[in-house]
Amino acid sequence: MSDSQLKFHSVNETRRILIVEDEPVNQEILRFMLEDSYELLVADTGTAALETISANSGTLSLILLDLNLPDMHGLDVLRQVKADPETARIPVIVLTSEKDAEVESLTLGAIDFIPKPYPQPKVVLARVLRTIELSEGQDIIRSTERDHLTGLYNREYFYRYAAQMDARHRDLPTDAIVLDINHFHMINERYGKASGNDILRRVGERIMNLVHDDGGIVCRQEPDTFLVYCPHREDYAALLDRASISLSTKDGSETRIRMRMGVYADVDKTLDIERRFDRAKMAADTVKGSFTRSIGIYDDTLRKSEIFSEQLIEDFPKALDEKQFLVFFQPKFDIRPDKPVLTSSEALVRWKHPKLGMVSPGTFIPLFEKNGLIQALDEYVWREAAACVRTWKEQLGISIPVSVNVSRVDMYDPLFVEKMDGIVKDNDLEYKELLLEITESAYTEDSSQIVEKVKQLRALGFRIEMDDFGSGYSSLNMISSLPIDALKLDMQFIRNAFKEQKDTRLLGVMFQLADALKVPTIAEGVETAEQLSTLNAMGCDIVQGYYFSRPLPADEFEKFIIEKTTESDDQN
Repeated sequence: MSDSQLKFHSVNETRRILIVEDEPVNQEILRFMLEDSYELLVADTGTAALETISANSGTLSLILLDLNLPDMHGLDVLRQVKADPETARIPVIVLTSEKDAEVESLTLGAIDFIPKPYPQPKVVLARVLRTIELSEGQDIIRSTERDHLTGLYNREYFYRYAAQMDARHRDLPTDAIVLDINHFHMINERYGKASGNDILRRVGERIMNLVHDDGGIVCRQEPDTFLVYCPHREDYAALLDRASISLSTKDGSETRIRMRMGVYADVDKTLDIERRFDRAKMAADTVKGSFTRSIGIYDDTLRKSEIFSEQLIEDFPKALDEKQFLVFFQPKFDIRPDKPVLTSSEALVRWKHPKLGMVSPGTFIPLFEKNGLIQALDEYVWREAAACVRTWKEQLGISIPVSVNVSRVDMYDPLFVEKMDGIVKDNDLEYKELLLEITESAYTEDSSQIVEKVKQLRALGFRIEMDDFGSGYSSLNMISSLPIDALKLDMQFIRNAFKEQKDTRLLGVMFQLADALKVPTIAEGVETAEQLSTLNAMGCDIVQGYYFSRPLPADEFEKFIIEKTTESDDQN
């Protein structure tokens, strides 16, 4: 609903009423009753009434409609008003002496009646005011409960109406369905925001039309995500196919907008509404990026995964307190000398769960990122890593810098710089002994805020490594202006470069870029002597990977440091 439909639009902000009445005497009686409180328009035929309503659809607060008009019956006028989406919202009070017309008028959408002959003016005024206020209240509710682009429910009201469906149909099997438009951001990039908005409106309208007759409701949850709550059905493939649309391109061809669907069928109504759609979303995510599957169904496998995730989240606070999280260290070697030299290491977290054993970081890190626990884990790793650096300095007399991962959410913490400064000072370290790895995607998603934070860190003395370089979408111009001290290549580049085709051209471009920026390059995931030799020849500076060592727990890494330091002393 547009904002214009919530305003009065007369010069003095007086509500506007249309009187549809062919008898001059009745017109004058209504004028006498209403003109001091309202701005009045008058039509004496059905045709004139429809023309006036069409011309003033956004400003009329009420229609007073006589049923006996010279050119058509008032009920025909009422039908046309309520059939037009632009005028259907306008409340109508029927003016009639026909008692038999009341039921049909109500059925067609009339709000109230004023009998003829007209009652006392104060009665008419009270009914008119009550009807207008009720209508305006409904307009406000509609404007807040609906997504303004698609006209669908917003999430808050959608959940409320879903709960009402449950209350009215407790035993009715019901489905929670999530539909996502694949790569919607690229549609906006390629075809423009106007085309993107048109796609959202069309998709939303199709989905609503497909489920409305069966009693389903629809919500637009996010820019490209729709929620459906409807009686149980089996035709999910047909639903997805009919909800999908085609987009006309500039060259006149048609391109199909690809969508994916997640279904939680026959929901457990003891779960809250949001949890049900979390399950449907989880099912949709199982087919994300797939070209062969577009529908995911929540099943027992996903249920067990959900239970496992919940257990990890529940166990997280205790795991921190009991130091179940172990910090492992993978060494980095400078390969520019004739014999590689241990130069630093990366801190990597592992979870030794008392009941589950070693839990893969590929399982718990994405989970904690999603649930907001990653900040606490990151800070734990920073402090543990810094304490190890201090121990090695005190007990071995050796300084081995350690790089720690910093997530995007960490950078948004207003106290982040102070925290890092405090960790360094608490452990009596130099700033250069705690290296900070920040992913390329963090820079590209909110570059100005991240860059400012990085400048503060570098001003203190921290060294910044851009992690996963090449996995994001930063421009050359952007890279050249970023405050960084090293580029760490995305591991996938190393793997791809040394596949059977052995195409290392892209790696070469990366090294040339780093050389132009005058920053060293770090390659992780190096596993063979051939990879090491090729990277060395191409100008790579520092290497990390299983060729030199797997990630080691702190006590084993301490032995590794001693071993490598002894070898270096023997060579000298």
